[in-house]
Amino acid sequence: MDELVERVDGRDRVLGVVSRRQAVREGWLHRVAVTVCRDEDGRILVHRRSEQLSRFPGLYEVAVGGAANAGESYEQAAARELAEELGIRALPRLLFTFTNRSGLSPHRLGVHEAVVPNAVAPDPDEVAWHGRLTEPELSSALPERHFTPDSRETLSRYLAFRSAHS
Repeated sequence: MDELVERVDGRDRVLGVVSRRQAVREGWLHRVAVTVCRDEDGRILVHRRSEQLSRFPGLYEVAVGGAANAGESYEQAAARELAEELGIRALPRLLFTFTNRSGLSPHRLGVHEAVVPNAVAPDPDEVAWHGRLTEPELSSALPERHFTPDSRETLSRYLAFRSAHS
């Protein structure tokens, strides 16, 4: 069964509940929550998506996440996705939201941050590989590896946010 999501306007106000498939097909804004996962040393968790995923199979990502279900806050969706994809319980902190037009369709993207343990148990149906990179290593990897369009936009805005708030 297709996920139900909330269609939102450019100000993130709910317009109604629709299927995610319909939101993508029609180009309607809906909410997506991602979390940039850091370890205690500040390295960022990077992963490669499973080849069997329908969206961006085999591409790398700098954040863990997915669509927010109808009635779910950005934070709730981010925590659920961390549990589903990495097998961890963490309290992600919402940093900012923006309208992201890269990827499959436009969406409101809630970008979170969480410090996660070194021991994660990724779901092999979702994650084919994972590792941790410093910010300079990640900057070098971006042009060399195939990252999802969302990853580039998310990382750019995330690093700018951190710089402005440090």
